[in-house]
Amino acid sequence: MRTRRFEWEGAAPTATALRRWAAESAPAVDVRPIEREVRDGGDAILLQLTALYDATERAPAALRVEPGEAEAALAAVEPGLREALELAAANVRAVADAQIASETRVDLPQGQGVTVREVAVGAAGIYAPGGRAAYPSSVLMCAIPAQVAGVDRVALASPPGSDGRLHPLVLAAAALCGVEEIYAMGGAQAIFALAHGTETIAAVDVIAGPGNAWVREAKRAVSGTVGIDSLAGPSELMLIAGHDTDPQWAALDLCAQAEHGPESPLVAVAVEEHVLGAIAGATEAVAAARPSVADAPLALVQVPELEAAIGLANAYAPEHLELLEEDAALAVERVRTAGCVFVGRHGATAFGDYVAGSNHVLPTGGAGRFSGPLGPGTFRRRISQVEIGAEAATALAPPADALARAEGFPVHGESAMIRR
Repeated sequence: MRTRRFEWEGAAPTATALRRWAAESAPAVDVRPIEREVRDGGDAILLQLTALYDATERAPAALRVEPGEAEAALAAVEPGLREALELAAANVRAVADAQIASETRVDLPQGQGVTVREVAVGAAGIYAPGGRAAYPSSVLMCAIPAQVAGVDRVALASPPGSDGRLHPLVLAAAALCGVEEIYAMGGAQAIFALAHGTETIAAVDVIAGPGNAWVREAKRAVSGTVGIDSLAGPSELMLIAGHDTDPQWAALDLCAQAEHGPESPLVAVAVEEHVLGAIAGATEAVAAARPSVADAPLALVQVPELEAAIGLANAYAPEHLELLEEDAALAVERVRTAGCVFVGRHGATAFGDYVAGSNHVLPTGGAGRFSGPLGPGTFRRRISQVEIGAEAATALAPPADALARAEGFPVHGESAMIRR
């Protein structure tokens, strides 16, 4: 762990210092040349880039994976692991189902009615990362909300291994969700292919899913051409510890997030100095004994009181926030910006990453100030429906005419007044 102590300077200044420090680990990437290549070269370029970056031993002959391969992968999953996948899928679906809004109608005093309803986008592209590990959980987290939203076409992209094949667990998760359109492609090139289309791949309307810096910057580049869920960067965790927090539990929680990579910022906050010291020592010991834990940045912040810790969390807007505090149930109501809050000593972020039912695709880098978890709403858009009868037109025409003429659009006013 790359551990550093931060002096308390107030919530906003300390949060800014933490963000700047975390940004030092972020690589600088330029995805524009890749976008040009994919738009100009289509499938052929995608296959070349896949062979260059992912399928280094055996390049796939085609981008699309046959559905039968996914079904075979699901059938081969060990029973206990399949039960875990099914439990995770059921919980994610239950939470997603609860988020579907019914239409809203407002009848206004002048006699008109305005109805706002939601409809699903036509096609969604979901991205499941590869690289350090396989992420069947990300397939569940993205595909299920899209399906609950009512999306007709869901296309999955994930980078193949060096042998040119997708990981069996990614395929199994796709089959479990009923996703049949699967592509062996990763990185920025996969995002550009989903956004712009190629000979094989039809363009989608929304792209969702986590990824590395190249994936994030590609999503930034296509935002506006398609919808995106968020600009999710490296996984991050802020942990607020109390006097009774078990240092070993806290250390495991911090190191669990460090398994995502060396760019994942970790922040431990406490009022008592001895609590911070115990967590720091335990974290170093846990990390040293577990090869999967990367050399991630760990920040230690001592605050004057619990209220200051909550203020820091709101200013920092962490992706994950753990309240390992005896008053966690009272403090959680004051949290406003975290992507997901885990309440109480048993609330490990790992549960949310897999089986709790909450979504693990969350805003990072402070984006929790204006965005939230992936859900069905990511794949739906609102439509306004306005019903104006003769009585309402008579009442509304004069004020509409007045406003239109004030803005310099007299024909707008005429269009309203003629219906009076």
